Amino acid sequence: MTSINYGVVLVTASSRVEAEAIAKALVESQLAACVSFTQIHSIYTWQGEINSESEWQLIIKTDLAKFDVLATKVRQLHSYEVPEIIALPIVAGNPAYLQWISEQVN
Repeated sequence: MTSINYGVVLVTASSRVEAEAIAKALVESQLAACVSFTQIHSIYTWQGEINSESEWQLIIKTDLAKFDVLATKVRQLHSYEVPEIIALPIVAGNPAYLQWISEQVN
């Protein structure tokens, strides 16, 4: 499975509704094999002020060759002016799971 550049993409969303909408759109458009999400709490600086907010963390399993298209889709659906869209490579994984990712992302 070395020819595919598997990875996870992290995106935070402002609400569960937004997280679900992004997740569904990515899976339906075959840009992600699976999107998991959970509620988190973030402390960050934005426009010179420290903020403390509840957010939803999406963990998007994909072929990183699709990153640019995936990131464009996220920006289209996202409410944030500057959404988090961070790709992390999968350096090792269950071969059957990686094959499944490959079959789902088109």
